[in-house]
Amino acid sequence: MDEHGAEAVTYPMVRAYVAGRRPQIAVEAGRGVVHAFIPQSHRPGAEAEVDFGDVKVRLAGEQVTCFVFAMRLSYSGKAVHRVFASCGQEAFLEGHVHALSVLGGGPTGKVRYDNLRSAVSRVLSSRSRTENERWTAFRSHYGIDAAYCLPGIEGAHEKGGVEGQIGWFRRNHMVPVPEVASLGELNAMIEQWDEEDERRRIGSRPRPVSEYFAVERPLLQPLPDEPFETGRLFSLRVDRFSQISVRTNRYSVPVRLIGRTVRAMLHASELVVYDGQQEAVRP
Repeated sequence: MDEHGAEAVTYPMVRAYVAGRRPQIAVEAGRGVVHAFIPQSHRPGAEAEVDFGDVKVRLAGEQVTCFVFAMRLSYSGKAVHRVFASCGQEAFLEGHVHALSVLGGGPTGKVRYDNLRSAVSRVLSSRSRTENERWTAFRSHYGIDAAYCLPGIEGAHEKGGVEGQIGWFRRNHMVPVPEVASLGELNAMIEQWDEEDERRRIGSRPRPVSEYFAVERPLLQPLPDEPFETGRLFSLRVDRFSQISVRTNRYSVPVRLIGRTVRAMLHASELVVYDGQQEAVRP
């Protein structure tokens, strides 16, 4: 402070500078660890990345925030998108089912994920995770080999393909904000956009996505014959107001069901209530 007149410099500022500069000095002296990045290469049909991103949608005249699920094959860059009202576990599982169906199979190797609560209930160490039981059952059904990125900014580069894909999708298809009557209408538009996007070339690649995907598709592992129920089933008693409560939200059902126990199947975008084996209502 006396030598340079640095009255505005505080001790925390000096400490932060030293913490960052000390490893640099060690590297310059040949004693430190150099952090290098090596471009990834992927075998056809072997790997994919999954993520959620938020998008603005003008839905039935009202602007709302929705969530786009994206699965991107690492070799070809072929991506499948699906928009949901939330990014809960039902949307997470339904997004997988839709993407795998469109792709015609699943990767034979790793699928990279963030530490989403829909999949991970606890981070044990840099790579070890305690998974959500329902997610474990789902990925076992489809043969998905999940790999979880490092927590925080350290793992941001590990699935940069799908993160960049969501940004590209948002800039090219969600600007200006689309106006639709329902999410079903928007997802029909998205399916068409995904098909059209196969004609684009990614970066400096000499051929379009469609040609790389044509090589990759036959190498994907086949899907199981039996479907996986992505909805969550609740057994609920109808109260005197002819309502049921599902995850803190209340829904009206027919008055004739007051006092009876009904089954409610919660999906990502709808709720179906059953009275015995018969569908009673979709609130």
